[in-house]
Amino acid sequence: MAIQVKVPTVGESITEVTVANWTKKDGDVVQMDEVIAELESDKATFELTAPAAGVLRIKKQQGESVPIGELICEIEESAGKPVPTESKPVAQNSDVAPKATGAVKEMKVPAVGESITEVTISTWLKKDGDFVQLDEVIAEVESDKATFELPAEANGVLRIVAKEKETLPIGGLICRIEVMEGAPVAPASKPASSTTPVSSGDKSYATGHPSPAAGKILDEKGISANQVAGTGVGGRITKEDAMKAQPSAKSEPAKQSSVASGPPVIAGGGSRNQRREKMTSLRKTIARRLVAVKNETAMLTTFNEVDMKPIMDMRTKYKDKFKEKYGVGLGFMSFFTKAVCQALKEWPAVNAQIDGDEIVYHDYCDISIAVSTPRGLVVPVIRNAESLSFDQIEAEIARLAARGREGKLSIEEMTGGTFSITNGGVFGSMLSTPIINPPQSAILGMHNIVERPVVKNGQIVITPVMYVAMSYDHRIIDGRESVSFLVRVKEMLEDPGRLVLGV
Repeated sequence: MAIQVKVPTVGESITEVTVANWTKKDGDVVQMDEVIAELESDKATFELTAPAAGVLRIKKQQGESVPIGELICEIEESAGKPVPTESKPVAQNSDVAPKATGAVKEMKVPAVGESITEVTISTWLKKDGDFVQLDEVIAEVESDKATFELPAEANGVLRIVAKEKETLPIGGLICRIEVMEGAPVAPASKPASSTTPVSSGDKSYATGHPSPAAGKILDEKGISANQVAGTGVGGRITKEDAMKAQPSAKSEPAKQSSVASGPPVIAGGGSRNQRREKMTSLRKTIARRLVAVKNETAMLTTFNEVDMKPIMDMRTKYKDKFKEKYGVGLGFMSFFTKAVCQALKEWPAVNAQIDGDEIVYHDYCDISIAVSTPRGLVVPVIRNAESLSFDQIEAEIARLAARGREGKLSIEEMTGGTFSITNGGVFGSMLSTPIINPPQSAILGMHNIVERPVVKNGQIVITPVMYVAMSYDHRIIDGRESVSFLVRVKEMLEDPGRLVLGV
């Protein structure tokens, strides 16, 4: 008897799905509740499981669009319960082999934050069929806010379900572990599946593909991924490979020699190659949130300029002693953070946020600091910055920036800020209009420091000047408050002794 499997209802507005991938082949023996296919709609990707044990008969091929309720495959039930072919081979590879228990541990995407609904498999650190031990890290998973490690939930043989770069909803099946007692003598067990380990001469999906961090670095260097040899799993290009990569000096003559027999040279002589990469969850979330801010807030920006000479003189005078005493460098960010906290106390609406029909005021200053990382812009938070000293602020900024570049920031470290500071000046920006970080109501933008002619006491002098910009939500902050806030920040920065005294 054959059981018909039809496309299930996956949402009110979804009328059809696409067969993204068959995880089983036509004629394969499948078990009840085993994942047999991956289906994707215009909103999400989900798994199709077998409703019974039997032989799979595929009716719709990979890439086909199938309406909701239409037949996608059939399962021919067998008289006896089929035995999975994947669970036999591990014990055959060594004389001292772990003992199979028959249990299978399903690992699903854990809840990693209230606002996170999906994650992306960034990198598999173990191969399909490898023996893994309890709590051993087997994969790196990234959400739109952070990257975290996935540890094994049991001892046994890993069976990968979700591929690299695949996006899964919270609760979605990532992999299975065939639970075993004991551990193999060999470093890793060989799976007896149809796939074989990738040798140095073979290619797999990972071969020549950079990780998200590596791709960012290669883009900045202007190096194509096919010019870099990957040392990661399956030939994947890692962050370290990208950092070591250098533009090839020999590639240009080779291109020139092939021009004579090739098509006419296009004016400019540059490469016209194109490549496509799937947007990461972080980049998609950044895009969605920034567009939402522009559409849902009455954003306005006010500008001013700051004479940075007093701060630069103080920093030059005390930075060595500061470093010697506290073990951290004295940067400009601690001065701006202290000035902002003082001004927020005097203008509490700038530190507030809108929640429905109410305005929520904060008696504390949790300052979000924008940090550029290989994966994109992240905004970790300095908690209770108003009560921290200069050295404590500098140490916390250094800690959060390092964790951000390593992709180790937690959800808690990036949520709950009341006001943001971003420094485009480190990249050479002279002036910009920063976008508010919701649900906050304001953000301060720092820029580069340039020597400019200014008038002081009737005399034209050359002094280092920084333009500052504050974008704010006009629904909650009036022009008087925004301008007065920025002027107050300017006054304290131009007389840094007031920051120390709190006046």
